[in-house]
Amino acid sequence: MRTPSVFEHSILYKRQNNMIDLRYSSRLAAPQPEVWNHATSAEGVNYELKPLARMTFPKDIRSLEDLQFTAGEPIFRSWVFLFGILPFDFSNFTLESLDAGGSFVEKSTMGSMRKWQHSRIVAAEGPGCCVTDMLEFEPRLPSFVVRPFVDMLFKHRHQRLIQRFGRGE
Repeated sequence: MRTPSVFEHSILYKRQNNMIDLRYSSRLAAPQPEVWNHATSAEGVNYELKPLARMTFPKDIRSLEDLQFTAGEPIFRSWVFLFGILPFDFSNFTLESLDAGGSFVEKSTMGSMRKWQHSRIVAAEGPGCCVTDMLEFEPRLPSFVVRPFVDMLFKHRHQRLIQRFGRGE
């Protein structure tokens, strides 16, 4: 019997316009609604990033589901802190879509990226669920500098999800 990997990970590197696509999927033991509530909360996002990074959210926003938004319009500016203390980037946080209980597409402008799109799907799978993150971005810095950092950060996020919710089957 083969031991499942921590998560499935694939990279599709597109050379055109310096765009990079990354994809990460993890099967978790917890039920889909529990993971969705975590994944869309400010506390959950920062749990996943910790200790590598931290994002700011307006004080009155506890979850993406609390937001009133117009697709494609910036909602707030989030500062990103390296190791939770050193400001190194910002995001003009913008949602394209939010399917309550299942998926979102964030398409924000960032200081470090010409283009940034993060899609997350939390799909029920038996008694547990599967979390899939799909990224498409064009960095302002050379790709060979940015891609490994983003890859490391999202691998870390998925490891933190598995630590919190257990590995699904």
